[in-house]
Amino acid sequence: MNKTRFNCILDSWKRVKNHCRTTVNKEFTDKEPTTQFKKKLLISEHSPIRLLEVDWTWEKIYYWLSTEWSRHKFEKFITSQRDDRMINETPRGKKPQESPVNFDGYANAQNTIDAWRKRLCYQATPEARELAEDFKRELHNYEPEWSDVLVPNCVYRNGCPEFNMCKERFFANFVMHCKSNNVNMCSIQDRYDAFNNIFYSSCKDRKYEEDSVHGAETLPHSELITEVKKETKS
Repeated sequence: MNKTRFNCILDSWKRVKNHCRTTVNKEFTDKEPTTQFKKKLLISEHSPIRLLEVDWTWEKIYYWLSTEWSRHKFEKFITSQRDDRMINETPRGKKPQESPVNFDGYANAQNTIDAWRKRLCYQATPEARELAEDFKRELHNYEPEWSDVLVPNCVYRNGCPEFNMCKERFFANFVMHCKSNNVNMCSIQDRYDAFNNIFYSSCKDRKYEEDSVHGAETLPHSELITEVKKETKS
């Protein structure tokens, strides 16, 4: 079962394009932007992409998981645990970290690029990464170009910036995959395309089952690692 519910997506690309035109002394136009324009603008991260906004909900996630996501720079609304608003008799000070809460987020495209770099990383907790992956998959149904620029930090920066590489050695395996498939890693678009081809192929045949509030029983990134290694060996 999908965990991400989109409440609203503000994605008027014509408006985005017209404000881009203003910055280069051009008049507004009624023409819709091309796919190529969208890809280039999102990768360039120029300020008009902040006009693309999304409102979503994750229901019944761990309380500690909501605090991890609350660290990022976008608006969020999380179920209160105040005693005068509680729905059970457990006092706030005694509620376990795994208590279920609802998380509503409101972010623009730049917010998501920044946050998803960290939460798609293998150094993130598996539960946080799973939500990031689910959001990316769901967004792809509505805004594929936007979804495709949500990549882990190592893919974004073309190198692992962490103190120590993750135990899965994702980037090392990704580099091997790109070399064996003649991917130009100096091209941001080619690098992103390589990651997304692996990511979506690992999700293509997945059947989702409803998870308990204790998190997922299977993790998409585990299959992603397998997919990278399989592609590298072939």
